[in-house]
Amino acid sequence: MEVAATILTVTFVLGFGASLLRLPPLVGFLAAGFVLNALGYHHVPLIDTVADLGVTLLLFAIGLKLDVRSLLGKEVWLTTGVTLVVNVAAGLGLLSMLAVIGLGPAAGADLRTLGVVALGLAFSSTVFVIKLLEERGDSHAFYGRIAVGVLIVQDVIAVAFLTATTGHLPSPWAFALVLLWPAARFFRAVWGRLGHGEMQSMFGILMAIVPGYLLFELVGLKGDLGALIIGVLLASHPSATELSRALFHVKELLLVGFFLSIGMAGGLPTPGQAAVAVALLLLLPLEALVYAMVLWAMRVRHRTAWLVGFGLAQFSEFGLIVADVGAEAGLVHPDWLVVLSLALSLGFVVSALFNGLGQGLLERLAARMPYQDPTRLHPEDRPADISGAEAVVIGLGRVGRNAYAQLTDAYGLDVVGIDSDLARIERLRGQGMRVVEADGSDETFFVRLSGREKVRVIVVALPSHCAHAVRALRIQGFQGIIATADRYEDGVHDALEAGADMAFNAFAATGLELADQAMRVGGSDPATPTSATSEQPPDDDTGLANR
Repeated sequence: MEVAATILTVTFVLGFGASLLRLPPLVGFLAAGFVLNALGYHHVPLIDTVADLGVTLLLFAIGLKLDVRSLLGKEVWLTTGVTLVVNVAAGLGLLSMLAVIGLGPAAGADLRTLGVVALGLAFSSTVFVIKLLEERGDSHAFYGRIAVGVLIVQDVIAVAFLTATTGHLPSPWAFALVLLWPAARFFRAVWGRLGHGEMQSMFGILMAIVPGYLLFELVGLKGDLGALIIGVLLASHPSATELSRALFHVKELLLVGFFLSIGMAGGLPTPGQAAVAVALLLLLPLEALVYAMVLWAMRVRHRTAWLVGFGLAQFSEFGLIVADVGAEAGLVHPDWLVVLSLALSLGFVVSALFNGLGQGLLERLAARMPYQDPTRLHPEDRPADISGAEAVVIGLGRVGRNAYAQLTDAYGLDVVGIDSDLARIERLRGQGMRVVEADGSDETFFVRLSGREKVRVIVVALPSHCAHAVRALRIQGFQGIIATADRYEDGVHDALEAGADMAFNAFAATGLELADQAMRVGGSDPATPTSATSEQPPDDDTGLANR
């Protein structure tokens, strides 16, 4: 218990300290790993187990939401192939310069060693990027789908490299994994009988670990890739989104172990090793630029390309695996494990800082880029047409769909729904709703909508960043009514500060409506109106507030 108490205390204190400095908590967790390493905690099996569980659940949850068709677009596979070649060449060039200078472990390293290290540096971190997208609520946005697709293709390439390097081919039993396809029907049938409680969450963890991670490891394949595949096979179940949401906080807590393990992985670096690790950070802006340039060539919008580039500009934990496997095979010196561990940690910090600056920096970068003809852009990145719309609902989750129905049925308005989830868009269009694809967090979102002249009401029902969307709408000159719904009271307050006319705490507002309906059934009307016109302070417990 003493070891656990020390690890928890150091992790919480540094994570909280990072939050106070307005940095992502993971920066504090990475620092905690190095502090624990300095305190003598070099290898704690429990931390490694927790880290593996976190990564496994992360990829399983991604599989539950993954549209496999998104991997077939050239903006995924062509981007992956071109950027991998360019990034390996850039890494090899930088490492060769360091070898000529004679800096740290690069001194005297042969071309084969430098090539293996350069390959390890060319990949992006699946854990970091997926966590970033989930925090933004952008997993289904166009740029989010590109980033996830690139990561998955990179994982497949990584599996092939590790297989070739170790010389251990997968077991012939790996071909039996195709039986998981029909077995998934049985798994979904069992899932359908579990209800909505703890049994469903336990089922998800079981699926991720046993037929996912463990089964794939037993036949010589990457276990976390198996968790992803199992998630994809189960994604058609009606409760897939509910299960992903139920596992969210468990996964987030376990991933703390992953960031701790990065800092604890290597020993304390020597000055030469630290200098090499810092020098490797020069590759990150180049990687971001390469991703953006490749996507520009495929007529993707500047903003989208920069979002992908900045999101993928960090080193992958795969680099540590390469160093470890390479050291066992005699391809690289063990000192590279320390260098890559530090470079990976510093890369996470740099990437977290740049991505945490918000999208304002990206908007400014995009604004300085050459003009793009909207009619020649990628079909999924063109301006959306909302001609004739009197009201717009941004975000079509449960709250957004109900707002759409109320504005249409009760008020007779011509409403258009905005969402970035293609699967959801197709489903709602099939139900007769008018829905277009767009990213509501885009600061140029409203300007990019064509036929917006008649819009007088906008409802923002995004899972996060409602205040950001409200502020962007006001900056772009929208003078109509803006209403938002948020899960937290501070989100309500931020939306009002940003210029919303009214803001709801989604859960509290549901309670208000439930009470009103109960009284109406009994023949009574509410004594005090609970509509958006009631005057109440932003932090009122009713969850309803006005400017």
